[in-house]
Amino acid sequence: QVHLVESGGGLVQPGGSLRLSCAASASNTDIGPMGWYRQASGMQRELVATIGRRENTLYANSAKGRFTISRNVANNTIDLQMNSLQPADTAIYYCYAQTMYWGKPRADYWGQGTLVTVSS
Repeated sequence: QVHLVESGGGLVQPGGSLRLSCAASASNTDIGPMGWYRQASGMQRELVATIGRRENTLYANSAKGRFTISRNVANNTIDLQMNSLQPADTAIYYCYAQTMYWGKPRADYWGQGTLVTVSS
């Protein structure tokens, strides 16, 4: 019911910036929160930022002040502007979307991921 496609990953030097995008295609379903998660080598997948339909946001401490998540509710698109990148940000970044049913979470959807590498 939901297709998520990420784009924008790549190689960036420390201190640089990168903008990730995620386009969600939904069929007869109500998408609630969306967000970005990441998984570094040898680590668990972790939250980066989430954003609700009314653009309420939540950030991981590591992302606060450096990353900004935004959303176009009309077309179910989200972006992640990443500034002041550091090697610790190197990870595969996954787009996330949650569908709703009767106001409650119904299903989770994940994109295929896009690799962000921060290295000099």
